[in-house]
Amino acid sequence: MNYAVIILIGYLFGNVQSAYILGRVFKKVDIRELGFGNSGASNAAVSFGWSWGVAVALFDIAKAVLSVMIVRSLMATGFVEQGYFPMYLNGAAVILGHDFPFFMKFKGGKGTASYAGMLLGIDPLLGLAGILLTTLVTVVTDHIAIGTLVLTTSALMCSVVLGHGLPSVLIMFLLWCISTWKHIPNIKRIMAGTEHGLRHAVNKHKKK
Repeated sequence: MNYAVIILIGYLFGNVQSAYILGRVFKKVDIRELGFGNSGASNAAVSFGWSWGVAVALFDIAKAVLSVMIVRSLMATGFVEQGYFPMYLNGAAVILGHDFPFFMKFKGGKGTASYAGMLLGIDPLLGLAGILLTTLVTVVTDHIAIGTLVLTTSALMCSVVLGHGLPSVLIMFLLWCISTWKHIPNIKRIMAGTEHGLRHAVNKHKKK
């Protein structure tokens, strides 16, 4: 039951869809009907401009960090055992809540920002390294999908190398599979040369 609670906490945090809420409140649109067709930070950047994308990314990072910090507090009280597994389990639930929110018919974002937030909550240095790596790869390639795949692959490898335990590694592998699956359409468009990069989105909104 205690593990069910930390899963529920994470899933509910993940359901707070900042891109969808901001789109409804300020733009009077459902962001899932624009751009990439999801409620994530990259789609906010493409659909509304880079500043909106940054705001959504920061919020989605923060909700995952806060959720994992709550689990840290629960571990300190003995509610769940100490270790990496409860934090990874909670972080994964945040990402699943973000990707598959129940009140939006399970059609949410792709979880990259929340993934980075999970890493920050578990290990700040690992999280910062992940954010820097993702940003660098995205800037160089112009595609957040490639940056995300590098992030999830490197984080999975780190969970193995750093000895975070088999249950945690299995969670990271599951998240890698989900992220890769959700980015397959982007990768296909990149290979076909039809995917608009983030620089295109920034330039498009600058001209408006």
